Amino acid sequence: MPLDFFAEDLCRPVPSARVHRGQRNHLAGLAAEDAVARDYAARGWRILARRWRGQGGEIDVIAGKGDDLAIVEVKRGATHDIAAGHLSQSQMRRLGAAAEDYLFGVHLAGRCPCTPVDMRFDLALVDGQGRVDIAEAAFFL
Repeated sequence: MPLDFFAEDLCRPVPSARVHRGQRNHLAGLAAEDAVARDYAARGWRILARRWRGQGGEIDVIAGKGDDLAIVEVKRGATHDIAAGHLSQSQMRRLGAAAEDYLFGVHLAGRCPCTPVDMRFDLALVDGQGRVDIAEAAFFL
């Protein structure tokens, strides 16, 4: 019996530890965003977008409730304190630019740009146990 069928398996590149770590982090990030979206929904917010990408950058979760709009950055870490430490000034600036893209390109599209919107930037922290802590209006730009 020929052993050629094994040749394909031997020639396949083995994913590196870095690739596995990247995949694991990506999935953990998605799980954290899911937990945060569920938390907002349980508090009566409507999830308008997830991982919304504009020219300015990406917004993890966008939630709306009445005239209120929450732009949510999700951070995860072993503890909430560690997760909070992952937010940088440059990320806040990019988040502000992306929020502006969303506000004028999607949220207010077809409406008068003078339409009042109460927009805030929330920081949602998810610890290693999956517990969610939301800091409403955590920063201003």
